[in-house]
Amino acid sequence: MNQPQQTGQFQGQRYPILLSTMNDLPGYEVTRVFGEVFGLTVRSRNMFSTMGAGFKAMAGGELKGLSKLLSDSRHEALGRLAEEAQAHGANAVLALRFDCNEIAQSASEIAAYGTAVYVVPHTQR
Repeated sequence: MNQPQQTGQFQGQRYPILLSTMNDLPGYEVTRVFGEVFGLTVRSRNMFSTMGAGFKAMAGGELKGLSKLLSDSRHEALGRLAEEAQAHGANAVLALRFDCNEIAQSASEIAAYGTAVYVVPHTQR
């Protein structure tokens, strides 16, 4: 289990706070709930990527350029979510979810949202 460091960070995490899709966190107690937070990004596909994806779609297979775009977008949304949660004083986000939408057939909106909380290990009660 990842133990919080003195800075409020969790070891092994890509983000400065703990992000979890779970509603509670085994081994930890939620001591404060700050409420809903979100991170949002909107990315447009470039013309060459769209054309290449169209040709690849005809042949079948993974659209690697679009997969990378969506993966990068998710990480950017998570980074913004973590920043907003930290600004409220949280050290974790629980019940993390994603929402994705297409805008005007040329852009993708990626939203990450969840509940900002402060957690402590059960041993620190």
